[in-house]
Amino acid sequence: MNILIIGAGGREHTLAWKIAQSPLCTSLFIAPGNAGTAQCGINLPVLVTDFEKIAQSCSIHKIDLVVVGPEDPLVHGIVDFLQSKQEFKNMYIIGPAKNAAQLEGSKAFAKRFMNDYKIPTAAFKKFSAENYEDGVEYIKQHSLPIVLKADGLAAGKGVVICQSHMEALAEFDLMLHRSKFGDAGKIVVIEEFLQGIEMSVFFLTDGKNFVLLPEAKDYKRVGQNDTGLNTGGMGAVSPVPGFDASLKEKVIKQIIEPTLAGLQKEKLDYKGFVFLGLMISNGNPYMIEYNCRMGDPETEVVVPRLKNDLLTILLATAQQKLDKIIIETDERTAVTVVAASGGYPGNFETGKLITGLNSIYANDSIIFHAGTEDKNGKTYTRGGRVLAATSFGSNIADAAEHSNYLLEQVNFEGMFFRQDIGYEFK
Repeated sequence: MNILIIGAGGREHTLAWKIAQSPLCTSLFIAPGNAGTAQCGINLPVLVTDFEKIAQSCSIHKIDLVVVGPEDPLVHGIVDFLQSKQEFKNMYIIGPAKNAAQLEGSKAFAKRFMNDYKIPTAAFKKFSAENYEDGVEYIKQHSLPIVLKADGLAAGKGVVICQSHMEALAEFDLMLHRSKFGDAGKIVVIEEFLQGIEMSVFFLTDGKNFVLLPEAKDYKRVGQNDTGLNTGGMGAVSPVPGFDASLKEKVIKQIIEPTLAGLQKEKLDYKGFVFLGLMISNGNPYMIEYNCRMGDPETEVVVPRLKNDLLTILLATAQQKLDKIIIETDERTAVTVVAASGGYPGNFETGKLITGLNSIYANDSIIFHAGTEDKNGKTYTRGGRVLAATSFGSNIADAAEHSNYLLEQVNFEGMFFRQDIGYEFK
């Protein structure tokens, strides 16, 4: 089979690394990819939002299956676009149609969906510029802390937890009147703050069946001990301690099954990954948000733990045969630690030479590339999050130590990484 992966981050390198191991994979292409994906297949200089060029690439390279990595092309209808072309009627695509991708593309849509299908979540209200004053009054009367969310896509940074009413009012003004998140913040969802442990649960669905993938917990804050600004994610662990059989069953019965029932009832075309952002409070799961793709850096710990041939699973997803799949998981602990550019998540420079990369893909440790590119045989930084070191270990502390050691062998100007990933479980 000829496979095309769309995307350029650590998630896409991890998927490429795993898919390239499949005997079913004849040729692998990544658009646009990075320096890491170039070691697994052929990078194509095509932007994830350039649907026409993606279609041309599918045609030229006789692609059999497309895996869409990031949220942006999904929310903007890449699946619908490709499916509308007669020449691709036999091509499989992993990812939801545009109407189903609203689960991630619109916080308001997702909250309405959760309410309709009785999926446990935080109480909420939505506001726009038209009813701004109502929002102000709502905030003044709301208990603290208050959570404000930009309705649309904001690269994982559109959520603000406010500790005072004054801070909440200021953020509300920034979102609706000063376009802090651009069009993504034209509608603001205000919801109650849930106390507990955040974690991520992933499953694949073919529209009627599902398989549960290994769970993970990521670390969003830029600094040690979860301090500083939110990022796209500075590291992740899998499995998550405390995610036992009882809690897993609650997630399946209270969240996954109602989600699938809702997708079917509303005729939302969904064949792909579903990412459940959960808060575990008093032993019960609550939905924070849906994502319509795998997480990053969670993919870097989830996919290495899969013993199955990933391409076989994806093919079953596309053919609605997931009921035939049994997921096999490596029971060891995996920890990934992200190396970022100096200044991230604020202003940062790119084009820094990366040294110390020896491209050794051992059984127990691997470096996945995110914001990297090759020039003249050397590797340079191309983004805020640059590398993700993933290691297996007997426990979280052991795996984290291996990943930290791996990054200590690497260097680029301004490089930094958190050395406390998984700290609350060590």
